[in-house]
Amino acid sequence: MKVKCYIQGMAAISPQQTFNGDIFSAPLVHTDSNLLPCIEPDYKPFIPGNSLRRMTRVLKMGLTTALQCVRDSGLDTVGPIVTGTGKGSLQDTEKFIREIEQYKETALNPTPFIQSTYNSVNGLVALQLNATAYNNTFVHRGFSFETALLDSMMLLAEGASNTLTGAFEEMTAEHFYIKSRIGFWKQAPTDSRSLYEQLSPGSIAGEGAVFFSLTAAPADNQYAAVTGLKLLYKPTDEKLADTLATFAEGADLILTGRNGDNRYEHYYQQADRLNIPQLPFKHLCGEYDTAGAFGMWLGANILRSQQVPAQWFPSLEKVPATINRILLYNHFYGEQHAMIVLERV
Repeated sequence: MKVKCYIQGMAAISPQQTFNGDIFSAPLVHTDSNLLPCIEPDYKPFIPGNSLRRMTRVLKMGLTTALQCVRDSGLDTVGPIVTGTGKGSLQDTEKFIREIEQYKETALNPTPFIQSTYNSVNGLVALQLNATAYNNTFVHRGFSFETALLDSMMLLAEGASNTLTGAFEEMTAEHFYIKSRIGFWKQAPTDSRSLYEQLSPGSIAGEGAVFFSLTAAPADNQYAAVTGLKLLYKPTDEKLADTLATFAEGADLILTGRNGDNRYEHYYQQADRLNIPQLPFKHLCGEYDTAGAFGMWLGANILRSQQVPAQWFPSLEKVPATINRILLYNHFYGEQHAMIVLERV
Protein backbone atom coordinates (compact mmCIF):
# COMPACT_ATOMS: atom_id res chain seq x y z
CA MET A 1 0.00 0.00 0.00
CA LYS A 2 1.39 3.42 -0.95
CA VAL A 3 -1.07 5.86 0.65
CA LYS A 4 0.90 8.54 2.49
CA CYS A 5 0.25 9.56 6.09
CA TYR A 6 2.20 11.67 8.56
CA ILE A 7 3.43 11.06 12.10
CA GLN A 8 2.25 14.08 14.06
CA GLY A 9 3.18 12.76 17.52
CA MET A 10 4.47 9.60 19.13
CA ALA A 11 5.53 8.05 22.42
CA ALA A 12 7.16 4.82 23.53
CA ILE A 13 7.72 2.84 26.70
CA SER A 14 10.45 0.33 26.01
CA PRO A 15 13.47 -1.36 27.62
CA GLN A 16 15.43 1.79 26.76
CA GLN A 17 14.88 5.25 28.25
CA THR A 18 12.50 6.33 25.54
CA PHE A 19 9.59 7.87 27.44
CA ASN A 20 11.29 10.91 28.95
CA GLY A 21 14.34 12.90 28.03
CA ASP A 22 16.65 12.96 25.05
CA ILE A 23 17.20 9.55 23.46
CA PHE A 24 20.43 10.80 21.88
CA SER A 25 22.06 11.07 25.29
CA ALA A 26 20.28 8.15 26.99
CA PRO A 27 22.67 5.26 27.77
CA LEU A 28 22.27 1.85 26.19
CA VAL A 29 20.39 -0.48 28.55
CA HIS A 30 21.48 -4.09 28.14
CA THR A 31 20.92 -7.48 29.72
CA ASP A 32 22.45 -10.94 29.86
CA SER A 33 19.29 -12.62 31.18
CA ASN A 34 17.71 -13.05 27.70
CA LEU A 35 14.88 -10.71 28.73
CA LEU A 36 14.68 -6.95 28.20
CA PRO A 37 11.92 -5.57 30.47
CA CYS A 38 10.48 -2.10 30.00
CA ILE A 39 11.68 0.92 31.95
CA GLU A 40 8.35 2.12 33.29
CA PRO A 41 7.72 5.82 33.98
CA ASP A 42 5.88 7.36 36.91
CA TYR A 43 2.24 6.76 35.99
CA LYS A 44 0.71 9.16 38.52
CA PRO A 45 0.78 12.25 36.27
CA PHE A 46 -1.32 10.30 33.75
CA ILE A 47 -3.61 7.97 35.73
CA PRO A 48 -5.57 8.73 38.94
CA GLY A 49 -4.35 6.79 41.94
CA ASN A 50 -7.64 4.97 42.57
CA SER A 51 -7.57 3.63 39.00
CA LEU A 52 -3.86 2.95 38.99
CA ARG A 53 -3.98 0.37 41.75
CA ARG A 54 -6.48 -1.78 39.83
CA MET A 55 -4.59 -1.81 36.56
CA THR A 56 -1.97 -4.30 35.42
CA ARG A 57 1.31 -3.42 33.74
CA VAL A 58 0.22 -3.58 30.13
CA LEU A 59 -2.85 -1.44 30.83
CA LYS A 60 -0.72 1.19 32.54
CA MET A 61 1.89 1.08 29.80
CA GLY A 62 -0.62 1.24 26.95
CA LEU A 63 -2.79 3.98 28.42
CA THR A 64 0.14 6.15 29.50
CA THR A 65 1.88 5.84 26.14
CA ALA A 66 -1.31 6.77 24.30
CA LEU A 67 -1.90 9.83 26.50
CA GLN A 68 1.71 10.98 26.08
CA CYS A 69 1.40 10.54 22.31
CA VAL A 70 -1.69 12.74 22.21
CA ARG A 71 0.14 15.40 24.26
CA ASP A 72 3.10 15.21 21.92
CA SER A 73 0.90 15.61 18.84
CA GLY A 74 -0.79 18.78 20.12
CA LEU A 75 -4.07 17.69 18.52
CA ASP A 76 -7.29 18.82 20.21
CA THR A 77 -9.44 15.87 19.20
CA VAL A 78 -8.68 12.20 18.81
CA GLY A 79 -10.15 10.31 15.88
CA PRO A 80 -10.21 6.54 15.41
CA ILE A 81 -8.15 4.47 17.87
CA VAL A 82 -6.51 1.46 16.25
CA THR A 83 -4.06 -0.86 17.97
CA GLY A 84 -2.35 -4.18 17.55
CA THR A 85 -1.22 -6.72 20.11
CA GLY A 86 -0.05 -10.28 19.91
CA LYS A 87 -1.00 -11.42 23.40
CA GLY A 88 -2.93 -8.62 25.15
CA SER A 89 -2.85 -8.63 28.93
CA LEU A 90 -0.93 -11.76 29.86
CA GLN A 91 -0.84 -10.92 33.57
CA ASP A 92 -4.65 -10.78 33.83
CA THR A 93 -5.11 -13.84 31.64
CA GLU A 94 -2.77 -15.91 33.79
CA LYS A 95 -4.42 -14.67 36.99
CA PHE A 96 -7.90 -15.54 35.75
CA ILE A 97 -6.87 -19.03 34.61
CA ARG A 98 -5.06 -19.63 37.89
CA GLU A 99 -8.18 -18.65 39.88
CA ILE A 100 -10.36 -20.99 37.83
CA GLU A 101 -8.24 -23.88 39.09
CA GLN A 102 -7.81 -22.44 42.61
CA TYR A 103 -11.51 -21.80 43.25
CA LYS A 104 -12.82 -24.75 41.21
CA GLU A 105 -14.71 -22.42 38.86
CA THR A 106 -16.65 -20.77 41.72
CA ALA A 107 -16.54 -17.27 43.23
CA LEU A 108 -14.30 -15.94 40.47
CA ASN A 109 -13.28 -12.28 40.43
CA PRO A 110 -14.43 -10.96 37.02
CA THR A 111 -11.91 -8.07 36.93
CA PRO A 112 -8.94 -10.08 35.56
CA PHE A 113 -11.18 -11.55 32.85
CA ILE A 114 -12.53 -8.13 31.85
CA GLN A 115 -9.06 -6.60 31.75
CA SER A 116 -7.54 -9.56 29.91
CA THR A 117 -9.51 -8.92 26.73
CA TYR A 118 -7.37 -7.69 23.86
CA ASN A 119 -9.26 -4.41 23.44
CA SER A 120 -9.10 -3.34 27.09
CA VAL A 121 -6.31 -0.81 26.39
CA ASN A 122 -8.31 0.74 23.55
CA GLY A 123 -11.35 1.02 25.78
CA LEU A 124 -9.39 2.70 28.56
CA VAL A 125 -7.83 5.17 26.14
CA ALA A 126 -11.22 6.02 24.65
CA LEU A 127 -12.76 6.52 28.11
CA GLN A 128 -9.88 8.72 29.23
CA LEU A 129 -10.05 10.90 26.11
CA ASN A 130 -13.83 10.84 25.67
CA ALA A 131 -13.22 9.44 22.18
CA THR A 132 -16.30 7.93 20.56
CA ALA A 133 -15.01 7.30 17.04
CA TYR A 134 -14.00 3.99 15.44
CA ASN A 135 -12.15 1.73 17.89
CA ASN A 136 -10.46 -1.50 16.88
CA THR A 137 -7.74 -3.88 18.07
CA PHE A 138 -5.96 -6.32 15.76
CA VAL A 139 -4.58 -9.57 17.16
CA HIS A 140 -2.60 -11.01 14.26
CA ARG A 141 0.64 -12.24 15.87
CA GLY A 142 3.56 -10.70 13.96
CA PHE A 143 1.21 -8.66 11.77
CA SER A 144 -0.73 -7.09 14.64
CA PHE A 145 0.84 -3.62 14.58
CA GLU A 146 1.26 -3.54 10.83
CA THR A 147 -2.42 -4.42 10.31
CA ALA A 148 -3.40 -1.63 12.69
CA LEU A 149 -1.18 0.71 10.67
CA LEU A 150 -2.75 -0.47 7.42
CA ASP A 151 -6.26 0.06 8.82
CA SER A 152 -5.27 3.54 10.02
CA MET A 153 -3.92 4.50 6.60
CA MET A 154 -7.15 3.33 4.99
CA LEU A 155 -9.21 5.36 7.48
CA LEU A 156 -7.13 8.44 6.72
CA ALA A 157 -7.55 7.86 2.99
CA GLU A 158 -11.33 7.67 3.53
CA GLY A 159 -11.45 11.03 5.28
CA ALA A 160 -10.46 10.69 8.94
CA SER A 161 -8.36 13.69 9.98
CA ASN A 162 -6.20 11.71 12.40
CA THR A 163 -5.84 8.34 14.07
CA LEU A 164 -4.27 7.16 17.30
CA THR A 165 -2.40 4.05 16.25
CA GLY A 166 -0.31 1.86 18.49
CA ALA A 167 0.86 -1.48 19.77
CA PHE A 168 1.52 -2.96 23.19
CA GLU A 169 2.99 -6.17 24.56
CA GLU A 170 4.06 -7.42 27.97
CA MET A 171 6.19 -10.34 29.09
CA THR A 172 5.53 -12.34 32.25
CA ALA A 173 7.75 -14.91 33.95
CA GLU A 174 5.29 -17.67 33.09
CA HIS A 175 5.03 -16.70 29.43
CA PHE A 176 8.80 -16.36 29.17
CA TYR A 177 9.15 -19.92 30.50
CA ILE A 178 6.50 -21.32 28.13
CA LYS A 179 8.09 -19.66 25.08
CA SER A 180 11.53 -20.86 26.15
CA ARG A 181 10.23 -24.44 26.04
CA ILE A 182 9.32 -24.09 22.36
CA GLY A 183 12.56 -22.48 21.25
CA PHE A 184 11.72 -18.79 21.15
CA TRP A 185 14.61 -17.73 23.39
CA LYS A 186 18.29 -18.58 23.43
CA GLN A 187 19.28 -21.32 25.85
CA ALA A 188 22.55 -19.76 26.99
CA PRO A 189 22.63 -16.34 28.72
CA THR A 190 23.35 -13.82 25.98
CA ASP A 191 24.58 -10.26 26.31
CA SER A 192 22.12 -8.16 24.32
CA ARG A 193 24.99 -5.93 23.15
CA SER A 194 26.48 -8.85 21.21
CA LEU A 195 23.16 -10.32 20.06
CA TYR A 196 24.07 -10.29 16.37
CA GLU A 197 27.46 -11.93 16.85
CA GLN A 198 26.05 -14.87 18.84
CA LEU A 199 23.99 -16.57 16.17
CA SER A 200 22.14 -19.60 17.57
CA PRO A 201 18.52 -20.80 17.77
CA GLY A 202 16.26 -18.31 19.55
CA SER A 203 16.47 -14.65 20.46
CA ILE A 204 16.03 -12.50 23.57
CA ALA A 205 12.57 -11.58 24.83
CA GLY A 206 11.24 -8.05 24.99
CA GLU A 207 8.13 -5.97 25.50
CA GLY A 208 6.92 -2.44 24.94
CA ALA A 209 4.16 0.02 24.11
CA VAL A 210 4.33 2.51 21.25
CA PHE A 211 1.69 4.92 19.97
CA PHE A 212 1.60 7.23 16.95
CA SER A 213 -0.71 10.09 16.11
CA LEU A 214 -1.17 9.86 12.36
CA THR A 215 -2.64 12.55 10.12
CA ALA A 216 -3.61 12.70 6.48
CA ALA A 217 -2.19 16.18 5.92
CA PRO A 218 1.35 17.51 6.36
CA ALA A 219 2.06 20.05 9.10
CA ASP A 220 4.99 21.66 10.87
CA ASN A 221 7.23 19.66 13.21
CA GLN A 222 6.04 16.24 12.09
CA TYR A 223 8.38 13.34 12.63
CA ALA A 224 8.13 11.59 9.29
CA ALA A 225 5.78 10.35 6.61
CA VAL A 226 4.77 6.74 6.14
CA THR A 227 4.79 6.27 2.38
CA GLY A 228 4.77 2.52 1.91
CA LEU A 229 3.64 -0.66 3.64
CA LYS A 230 3.88 -4.26 2.49
CA LEU A 231 2.98 -7.46 4.34
CA LEU A 232 4.15 -10.88 3.15
CA TYR A 233 3.19 -14.19 4.75
CA LYS A 234 5.81 -16.95 4.39
CA PRO A 235 7.22 -15.52 1.14
CA THR A 236 9.56 -17.44 -1.12
CA ASP A 237 13.14 -16.21 -1.29
CA GLU A 238 12.50 -14.84 -4.77
CA LYS A 239 9.35 -12.98 -3.71
CA LEU A 240 11.08 -11.52 -0.66
CA ALA A 241 14.14 -10.41 -2.66
CA ASP A 242 12.00 -8.73 -5.33
CA THR A 243 9.83 -6.92 -2.77
CA LEU A 244 12.80 -5.76 -0.74
CA ALA A 245 14.48 -4.40 -3.87
CA THR A 246 11.31 -2.52 -4.81
CA PHE A 247 10.71 -0.97 -1.39
CA ALA A 248 14.38 -0.18 -0.79
CA GLU A 249 14.59 1.94 -3.93
CA GLY A 250 15.96 5.34 -2.91
CA ALA A 251 16.43 4.32 0.74
CA ASP A 252 19.39 5.80 2.60
CA LEU A 253 19.12 3.38 5.53
CA ILE A 254 17.50 0.04 6.33
CA LEU A 255 16.32 -0.71 9.85
CA THR A 256 16.17 -4.46 10.30
CA GLY A 257 14.62 -6.67 12.93
CA ARG A 258 17.66 -8.97 13.11
CA ASN A 259 17.45 -10.88 16.38
CA GLY A 260 20.41 -13.28 16.49
CA ASP A 261 18.29 -16.34 15.60
CA ASN A 262 20.29 -18.36 13.08
CA ARG A 263 17.18 -20.24 11.90
CA TYR A 264 15.80 -17.12 10.23
CA GLU A 265 18.92 -15.02 9.62
CA HIS A 266 18.88 -15.87 5.90
CA TYR A 267 15.83 -13.65 5.41
CA TYR A 268 17.73 -10.60 6.65
CA GLN A 269 20.72 -11.56 4.50
CA GLN A 270 18.52 -10.77 1.50
CA ALA A 271 18.75 -7.12 2.57
CA ASP A 272 22.57 -7.34 2.68
CA ARG A 273 22.61 -7.65 -1.11
CA LEU A 274 21.10 -4.19 -1.50
CA ASN A 275 24.33 -2.46 -0.39
CA ILE A 276 22.46 0.04 1.75
CA PRO A 277 23.64 0.86 5.32
CA GLN A 278 21.72 -1.11 7.93
CA LEU A 279 20.87 -0.74 11.61
CA PRO A 280 19.38 -3.68 13.55
CA PHE A 281 17.21 -2.66 16.52
CA LYS A 282 16.24 -5.83 18.44
CA HIS A 283 19.16 -5.46 20.90
CA LEU A 284 17.27 -2.38 22.12
CA CYS A 285 13.76 -3.77 22.55
CA GLY A 286 14.03 -7.56 22.37
CA GLU A 287 11.81 -9.81 20.26
CA TYR A 288 8.01 -9.74 20.51
CA ASP A 289 4.99 -9.77 18.25
CA THR A 290 4.73 -6.00 17.81
CA ALA A 291 8.42 -5.04 17.91
CA GLY A 292 7.97 -3.44 14.48
CA ALA A 293 6.26 -0.50 16.21
CA PHE A 294 9.49 0.21 18.11
CA GLY A 295 11.42 0.08 14.83
CA MET A 296 9.05 2.60 13.27
CA TRP A 297 9.36 4.87 16.32
CA LEU A 298 13.17 4.71 16.03
CA GLY A 299 13.11 5.40 12.30
CA ALA A 300 10.85 8.43 12.71
CA ASN A 301 13.18 9.85 15.37
CA ILE A 302 16.19 9.40 13.10
CA LEU A 303 14.47 11.10 10.18
CA ARG A 304 13.36 14.16 12.13
CA SER A 305 16.63 14.67 14.00
CA GLN A 306 18.89 13.55 11.14
CA GLN A 307 21.08 11.65 13.57
CA VAL A 308 21.39 8.16 14.99
CA PRO A 309 21.62 7.62 18.77
CA ALA A 310 25.24 6.47 18.46
CA GLN A 311 25.49 5.18 22.04
CA TRP A 312 22.79 2.60 21.22
CA PHE A 313 24.83 1.26 18.31
CA PRO A 314 28.39 0.70 19.60
CA SER A 315 29.47 -1.04 16.41
CA LEU A 316 28.12 1.72 14.22
CA GLU A 317 30.71 2.63 11.60
CA LYS A 318 29.11 5.03 9.19
CA VAL A 319 25.66 6.33 8.33
CA PRO A 320 24.71 8.73 5.54
CA ALA A 321 25.12 12.43 6.36
CA THR A 322 21.56 13.03 5.17
CA ILE A 323 18.79 10.50 5.67
CA ASN A 324 15.67 11.16 3.62
CA ARG A 325 14.22 7.70 3.31
CA ILE A 326 14.29 4.65 5.58
CA LEU A 327 13.07 1.12 4.90
CA LEU A 328 12.02 -0.82 7.99
CA TYR A 329 12.13 -4.58 7.40
CA ASN A 330 11.04 -6.91 10.18
CA HIS A 331 9.71 -10.46 10.35
CA PHE A 332 8.33 -12.57 13.17
CA TYR A 333 10.02 -15.96 13.29
CA GLY A 334 10.10 -16.32 9.51
CA GLU A 335 6.33 -16.21 8.99
CA GLN A 336 5.04 -12.64 8.98
CA HIS A 337 7.29 -10.25 7.00
CA ALA A 338 6.59 -6.51 7.04
CA MET A 339 8.17 -3.58 5.18
CA ILE A 340 7.43 0.03 6.08
CA VAL A 341 8.84 3.00 4.16
CA LEU A 342 9.43 6.20 6.12
CA GLU A 343 10.37 9.53 4.53
CA ARG A 344 11.63 12.83 5.85
CA VAL A 345 9.14 15.72 5.92
